Amino acid sequence: MGVGTKDAAAASLETLTGNLGWLLARASHSLATEMSAALTELGISPRAHCVLSKASGGEHTQTELARAVGLDKTTMVVTIDDLEAAGLAERRPATGDRRARIIAVTKAGRRTVQQANEIAGRVQAEVLDSLPPREREMFVRALARLVSDRLAAETGCGGAVRRPRG
Repeated sequence: MGVGTKDAAAASLETLTGNLGWLLARASHSLATEMSAALTELGISPRAHCVLSKASGGEHTQTELARAVGLDKTTMVVTIDDLEAAGLAERRPATGDRRARIIAVTKAGRRTVQQANEIAGRVQAEVLDSLPPREREMFVRALARLVSDRLAAETGCGGAVRRPRG
């Protein structure tokens, strides 16, 4: 890469550092990539970890889980299929509605969630170590407030919003 190209890339990056959407997308993509690499030793993805963690917290239908973790129906079906094939979760008929399925986490799934939580905690701590100690908690609290308040509701838009592939 030539000097001119480096300068152009740096200038472009500087321009984007004021763009909240780009910053959040870049941080999300980088963290997801790092988390994916760390969880490969368990044979699960960050998405599978998220679904297993939420399913471990009580009886949830597939639809409830999809809504809670922000997945579309098709992606949830594929994720649950993978978890079932790995012996980490199973579908059981819901008591009140025979058409609905409760996602139950198996004993192996619970062990995997515990191990994945430890790995995720380590990765998150390593990422947050980039910030001064007093800023870490403040950053996470502020981001959690944005996500649970102003950015909680989906906003309709004209075109499909796609997540970066990685």
